[in-house]
Amino acid sequence: MRKLDRYVISTVFAALVLVLVVVLSLDLVFAFINELDELENQYQTLQALSYIAWTLPRRIYDYLPLAAFMGSLVGLGALANNSELVVMRAAGISTGRIVWAAMKPALVVVVIGLALGEYVVPHTERVAQTNKSLAKGTGEALSSREGFWHREGDTFMHFNAVEPHGVLHGVTLMEFDENRWLTRATFAQRAIYEQGRWRLEQVVQSDLAQDRISRRDLDMMEWDSRLSPEVLGVLVVKPENLPIQGLYAYSRYLLNQDLNANNYLMAFWKKVLSPVATAVMVLVAISFVFGPLRSVTMGFRVFAGIIVGLLFKYAQDLLGPSSLVFGFNPIFATLVPILVCFVVGVVLLRRAS
Repeated sequence: MRKLDRYVISTVFAALVLVLVVVLSLDLVFAFINELDELENQYQTLQALSYIAWTLPRRIYDYLPLAAFMGSLVGLGALANNSELVVMRAAGISTGRIVWAAMKPALVVVVIGLALGEYVVPHTERVAQTNKSLAKGTGEALSSREGFWHREGDTFMHFNAVEPHGVLHGVTLMEFDENRWLTRATFAQRAIYEQGRWRLEQVVQSDLAQDRISRRDLDMMEWDSRLSPEVLGVLVVKPENLPIQGLYAYSRYLLNQDLNANNYLMAFWKKVLSPVATAVMVLVAISFVFGPLRSVTMGFRVFAGIIVGLLFKYAQDLLGPSSLVFGFNPIFATLVPILVCFVVGVVLLRRAS
């Protein structure tokens, strides 16, 4: 019996790795072509290759759930096409045992995904985005398409590039009064965080009054802000690529500033429930092989898997923005598709038993 378990596990795992390699290879090729359209200043082909290399962990993390789903579908489908599943069940092996054996590679994927998402992807994405921003140029106010916006009170901020350990490039600060009139605009070539305070360097500051505009140039000045390098490190990385703890901390920071944190809360719940979503999608794949896709060709099985995977992704992508528009809790945007897939998988497996 253990030999059969190992055989099912190895077959599903091999299919999982094959799917991941194929999908990841295609993604890397298209990503490199896309980066070639953004070459400018010091950001050239070698820098684009470096950027692609630094984003590789994030791409692996993004495709692990798809690989687990399609790998289970293809691996078990191959066993079904060779009538090996029929022989196993005729030999007295229960459907539950086969399902558990096929789920084990998915559990490995869940563990790898959690490790990548929490400890690797946030760091590599921060390095990738910072290096790209620096290479594309940071010397002018609001010049970089790779920059980051932030708001603190009545001050809107833009940073062309954010380096680790508290170094900012191309800092633009726009201060508004209670009537939403721009009263002061400040641009600094660089900002450095030292001993709990920010120091702006090479500063140009303009005060805008109703009857006149005054400008002054300063070599340096102090900047009082509650921003810290840890918070700015969150801005560099997209919400879906942040660790769970970082998402929670930054959501609390935004709520304390009376700002909308739904994007980060939605990403938080999506990451928390990602292992459950992966396991449920694998369950659906297994139920398809034992149920409606038991005797179809491999090509049709792959096509059906792609359709189901896209439907699941689009359901989450549509419900996510809907939670922002209609104001319901972002957790439901992630949880509803998972529950629907779980019910479908259980019903199909019970019919096949």
